[in-house]
Amino acid sequence: MYILRIEHPVPDFAAWKKAFDNDPLGRRRSGVKRYRVLRPLNDPGFVMVDLEFDTLAQAEDTHARLRQLWGRVEGTIINQPRSRLVEVAENVEL
Repeated sequence: MYILRIEHPVPDFAAWKKAFDNDPLGRRRSGVKRYRVLRPLNDPGFVMVDLEFDTLAQAEDTHARLRQLWGRVEGTIINQPRSRLVEVAENVEL
């Protein structure tokens, strides 16, 4: 499993969440199996998103399209986005 981890400040969480829920990249069509939206307890103006994929190719394609999207929205609903692709090395449920 591969995860595209995204992190960035958001000036207005409600506006960001509305844009995220509108799903401009088509998560299901892109191969996203599940996602998580996280916010630090001490910084509600910051979000982290994990998008999970079965294949590296799906994750890389989505990552490239996401960077294009950021070019259009940075400074409005997001600031200074960072992202990285990671591979799940171990996943244990207790």
